Amino acid sequence: MNTDNPLLDLSQGLPFDRITAEHVRPAAEVLIVQARAALSAIKTTTVLDYDSVLGRLDAAAEPLELAMTVVGHLESVKSAPDLREAYNQVKPEVSAFYAGIPLDPELWRVLKAYAATPDAQALTGAKKRYLEKTIADFKRHGADLDQAGKARLEAITRELAELTAKFGQNVLDSTVGFELYLEDPARLAGLPDSAKEAAQESAAQKGKTGYRFTLQAPSVIPVLTYLDDAGVREQVWRAYNQRAAQAPFENQALTLRILELRKEEAQLLGFANFADFVLEDRMAKNGAVAVAFIDDLTRRTRPAFEKENQELLAYRRELEGPQAPELRPWDVGYYAEKLRLARYQFDEEELRPYFALDAVMSGLFSTAERLYGIKIRSNDRMSTWHPDVRCYDVLDEGGERLGSFYADVFPREEKRGGAWMNGLVSGVLRGGQVSPHLGLICANVTPPIGDKPALLTHDEVSTLFHEFGHLLHHLLSRVEVRSLAGTNVAWDFVELPSQIMENWCWERAALDLFALHHQTGAPIPEPLFQKMTAARTFRAANQMMRQLGFAGLDLWLHTQYDPGRDGDLIHAAKAKMQPFAPATFPEGYAFLMSFTHLFSSAVGYAAGYYSYKWAEVLDADAFTRFQERGVFDLHTGRAFRDSVLASGDGADPMALFQRFMGRPPALEPLLVRSGLLNRL
Repeated sequence: MNTDNPLLDLSQGLPFDRITAEHVRPAAEVLIVQARAALSAIKTTTVLDYDSVLGRLDAAAEPLELAMTVVGHLESVKSAPDLREAYNQVKPEVSAFYAGIPLDPELWRVLKAYAATPDAQALTGAKKRYLEKTIADFKRHGADLDQAGKARLEAITRELAELTAKFGQNVLDSTVGFELYLEDPARLAGLPDSAKEAAQESAAQKGKTGYRFTLQAPSVIPVLTYLDDAGVREQVWRAYNQRAAQAPFENQALTLRILELRKEEAQLLGFANFADFVLEDRMAKNGAVAVAFIDDLTRRTRPAFEKENQELLAYRRELEGPQAPELRPWDVGYYAEKLRLARYQFDEEELRPYFALDAVMSGLFSTAERLYGIKIRSNDRMSTWHPDVRCYDVLDEGGERLGSFYADVFPREEKRGGAWMNGLVSGVLRGGQVSPHLGLICANVTPPIGDKPALLTHDEVSTLFHEFGHLLHHLLSRVEVRSLAGTNVAWDFVELPSQIMENWCWERAALDLFALHHQTGAPIPEPLFQKMTAARTFRAANQMMRQLGFAGLDLWLHTQYDPGRDGDLIHAAKAKMQPFAPATFPEGYAFLMSFTHLFSSAVGYAAGYYSYKWAEVLDADAFTRFQERGVFDLHTGRAFRDSVLASGDGADPMALFQRFMGRPPALEPLLVRSGLLNRL
């Protein structure tokens, strides 16, 4: 083995500081050869038992999977031309390798032969589920196709890998390519001091004077929420919603081709559309069920949505007179914030001094420790990809290390936007012990300014809790099959552990652990807390409809869209989104071109964006059990850990939910939490 290439042996840790672009292709080539050899051992085995067939299958590509996950991660957080080129070169080959596994007739023959043995029939628990899912996955991914069909499927897989990688990179490049400098402080009227200071520091980092604004969330959100200058708001809104819609980073042709290939893939495999193909092994089971779910929530929400928008326009006309114009998209957040302040005397910026990042992270860890009986400790021995990255160990009650994780939470120009969690290494349960897990969370929250600590918004706090919920799902997994461990669950179930964590950001008992004024150490004053909670459901119908609009567009694109019938993709998407928007979209609206959830990976959230709302139903319902017993009740936390977090995909997700709740999920808790039940 070439020990000069760190990607060829990651078993002793991940040396992020030593991995370079030149390591990528040689490592991929070697690891694909090794994985093929491991698969060949299955095809030539004379012993048909679990370890010789399914055990080997589960482990065959693990080194390749880890290496490519590491490279893909580095391309997301430390993008550079040479690394991007290297990653783009190998991604289609790696994708084709994985797609080829269920297309191997000899491997399929051995699997079917093993499935018919008494050993297979005697399997129980996660191993039984792994056999059943493997047989089903092989069928769903072309094992029974003829040679021409298999060849076409491999070609589709390669092309999708190339196109989706390029889509995400175009969004990053388009985002980074925008910057707006303002010299006159008078044009910043309305903007909070924190946003002004951040913009001034951003300009200084570029060696310029004045104020610099970008399309990163900590810059965009304050502009659209507070800035009095409607012209600047419009400029930023248009730039954000036109990312990757124009040369040189234009995504429309890529998106059309991705949709075309997904449709062809689904039909080649015997499905009517891509949604039916993707959802067959998820809780929804098919596109029609997901569409009906979204349509039902939309019907329930629309009356309150329309009322909220009428109220907002009426409020603007109270301020500016009866001739004040209709709201434009860049006006909605601005006037909504003014209305919230008038109605509740609550300004989000009042909370920022109470959310210093270090205290938030400490409180997040304390919340997890109290709920799940774990301990989280700093680890300064791990190599990282940037000085801002922090590392931690997670220990069980007895001091056993369950795993470790990285936290990278500040925006950088070479880092993609948004927030996410990655599982790097999945530990496996053997002999009552689980080998250590390794994972990470990334976000793009407000960075520190000058000598002040990083002071976050409440939404940014919720984002950190959300991603940490995903991470706990990974780190607390106790499953005997690696492929079924952690977050390797149905995508309409995977958001339950993340979204349920957001609830503690609204609970006084949890907030008092970390929401302490960064200068005085005082907790959030009770009047401010009451205003915050009272305003929680402000324009909740609009928040609901925004997500339903994304989900509905996604499902429509992957079940019905036809370029010949429906015309230009950007215009068609705009028309589909309009009924879910509080203001009329202008010409040029092209948010779809930067919708990375749908188009920056071969599947991702494609035909699955509804999962956020589906899982929100689950999380709102599941949290009622914590509310009944006490939000830090360890017995309830342990039950959730054992039933959901530890179980991965070792059992059907509905069975796991019912194991925790003792019944099927109910829709009403979500409507109650959103303040919509009595308004619908």
